[in-house]
Amino acid sequence: MITYPTTGLTGPAPTPIVSVKPLVLSAPQRGADLHVRVTAPIIGTDLPVVLFAHGFGSDLDGYAPLVDHWASGGFVVVQTTHLDSKRLNLAVDDPRRAQMWRYRVQDMQRILDELATLEAAVPGLAGRVDHHRVVAAGHSFGGQTAGILVGHRVRDPHTGIAEDLSDSRVMASIQLATAGNGGDDLTPFAHENFPWLRDEDFSHITAPGLVVAGDKDDLPLTTRGPAWTTDPYTLSSGAKSLLTVHSGEHFLGGISGYQAAETTDEDPDRVALVQQVTLAYLRHVTEIDHNDWNNAQTVLTGDHPLGHLQSK
Repeated sequence: MITYPTTGLTGPAPTPIVSVKPLVLSAPQRGADLHVRVTAPIIGTDLPVVLFAHGFGSDLDGYAPLVDHWASGGFVVVQTTHLDSKRLNLAVDDPRRAQMWRYRVQDMQRILDELATLEAAVPGLAGRVDHHRVVAAGHSFGGQTAGILVGHRVRDPHTGIAEDLSDSRVMASIQLATAGNGGDDLTPFAHENFPWLRDEDFSHITAPGLVVAGDKDDLPLTTRGPAWTTDPYTLSSGAKSLLTVHSGEHFLGGISGYQAAETTDEDPDRVALVQQVTLAYLRHVTEIDHNDWNNAQTVLTGDHPLGHLQSK
């Protein structure tokens, strides 16, 4: 175990990792094959899985600061490129655009269906993965994707039906800078461009979860300001925790990449906080070790310069 001097948090000593891409899964229902990246430690057995969904426009190469940290801490991290990615560049009139939120969930379920195939495709990984410990995680639009897998419901803009698309193979979630409740709080821009945010229901989420929100994350999607991104914590039930990142904007200091140009609040210490708290939570919720999480709760419940952690 090591102690990080900047945050006062603890964590496991990092281990070397390997990353393999693209692993291609056939997915005819989405109109394009699914390209997958798997990142894993080179040692260890019974490794839990983090199923990570990128934010709007990103791809399987994003979020290395989080992915690398989680993998070096003992997790197999699986990423894919969703249909909203700039890399795929769907036409403006592509009929799949209105259902991007649903295709994302199907992408994740396809990965879960083929987890053994992906495991076998990574040299040295076969037989080392625990398929029964899977945590869904995601940033921004990806946070909604992760939430849906544990019970968050979205009213389909076309059918008007809010289906239960949760997957029993997912035991918990981490939602980073994720959209809150829709309704009258949405801006006209959000109503027009992101219809899947209009009517959301967090009340069916009972699985454990960690929500990470920046207190300066003032998105153009809502009139409520940064508090909007705390809704996945405040409006859901079950064992939940909320990490509020002080002065954190939408990319929480730069979690989307080591040299990500979209980061508006670049701060290595802020990124380190998110890395360390999320890894501590992953180790806690998958029953690897509770000490780092207990320490984080102690350190971050007081007057810490980087953030505040609370649970219910």
